[in-house]
Formats: sequence, structure tokens, C-alpha cells
Amino acid sequence: MMIRVMYSDGRFDMVKPGMLDNLLNRQVVTSFKRNTGWAVVGRDAIRSSSRGNYRGMERRLP
Repeated sequence: MMIRVMYSDGRFDMVKPGMLDNLLNRQVVTSFKRNTGWAVVGRDAIRSSSRGNYRGMERRLP
């Protein structure tokens, strides 16, 4: 599956999901296409490679 992204300079591209993580971490994309529409970095909730580092109280049921 390829994901459409828009770079900071206005160019568009199609990238693999793993590359999207890299681009988000490097802060070189301004938005990317989801099934529900465009996700805008800084406005919409986006995934993070830091998932799994939650330090709060465990709230999931055993």
C-alpha cells in the first residue's frame, strides 16, 4: 500500500507506510492522505514512532 504525501515545498509523492514514519519524524511532510481525507501535520492526530512509550497508569482490562 502506498500513501500520498505532500512535502513542505508543495510537491506530492507516493510512499510506503514505513517511509511515512521517517518523513513525519524528519518533519518534511505537511500532510498525507488517509481513507477519510487529508491529515494535516500539526492539526490532526497522527501516528508516532514513540507509540509504546506510554508512562501513565495502565487502564486496559487484563
